[in-house]
Amino acid sequence: MSQQIRTALIGYGSVAEKMHAPLIEVCPDLELVAVVERNGTRCQEKYPNVRTFRSLDELLEADAADLICITTPNEYHFPMAKQCILAGKHVVVDKPITVHSWEAEELDRLATEKGVILSVFHNRRFDGDFRTLQKIVAENTLGRLVYVESHFDRFRPQVSENWREKDVPGNGITYDLGVHLIDQIVLLFGKPESIFADIQKQRTNAVSDDYFDISLFYPGFKARVTAGVLVNVASPKFLLLGEKGSFQKFYLDVQEQAFKDGKKPEGENWGVDFEERWGKLYLETETRPLPTEKGDYRIFYQNVANAIYQKEPLKVTAAQTITILKIIEAAFLSAQEGRKINQQEGTW
Repeated sequence: MSQQIRTALIGYGSVAEKMHAPLIEVCPDLELVAVVERNGTRCQEKYPNVRTFRSLDELLEADAADLICITTPNEYHFPMAKQCILAGKHVVVDKPITVHSWEAEELDRLATEKGVILSVFHNRRFDGDFRTLQKIVAENTLGRLVYVESHFDRFRPQVSENWREKDVPGNGITYDLGVHLIDQIVLLFGKPESIFADIQKQRTNAVSDDYFDISLFYPGFKARVTAGVLVNVASPKFLLLGEKGSFQKFYLDVQEQAFKDGKKPEGENWGVDFEERWGKLYLETETRPLPTEKGDYRIFYQNVANAIYQKEPLKVTAAQTITILKIIEAAFLSAQEGRKINQQEGTW
């Protein structure tokens, strides 16, 4: 293939508008040519060359795209991705890939049979702070590690009208931020031996979970991932403890705010953290700031294009995301029964 890959968006909500569309636009090997919007033509107004369809059926019937990116609410990921794969299309699904792990396993099998690419938008693998953590671990800066803590806290005391906070499949913060945080830990340290989870609805009138605290246990090491929406004080994004010292980093990756501000993801300075936001290394002999590695979500879509061109393997595979889903499922079981779930029982 020498031409740009015709790419379509299914759904044009906030994440598609502010993140997926700009990332596709700046990827030299992709061309945003179509969108499925049930009402309106918001995408077409911003990208005049885009064709608007009212349904996935219409898009597939027109054979208007070769790569289809699904950004709908979680409950529609499985049926839509399956329909696209069976039509011979390459697919990117926003995380989580599906609500249930068995659905993801079916999609993975079908994609293999059809010979198409199936990837999942785990963009936070390309956060600058997480890439910094990867570097610390790879270089053994802190020696033997014993503990890592990963937060994604916010202050949103009022229940919103967003679908994630309604009584629908795949709702809640665990299927949202929890997927990201667990994926980072598993990418960095592998599959845990066991997990223990506390998942709650903390706000008045909440119908979906809005807090989680999940521990992942490894031999001689514990990882803790947590997020809540009633945290109105600064909490560390990462805390890493080892025999040679500690690392602490505050603040979220700069890319999300840049997208919200409408900045285009281009140029050498994209994803560069500000010096005043760098984390700190606390070693036996010194304490010093550690420059944040450059974050870059553009890597994701370029990798998908390269995989379609057969230039390189996928960085985010369906098999990897199935593991994350099984850990999420085990986390809900753990929270419900108040006990540890081991790897064999959770089958991840």
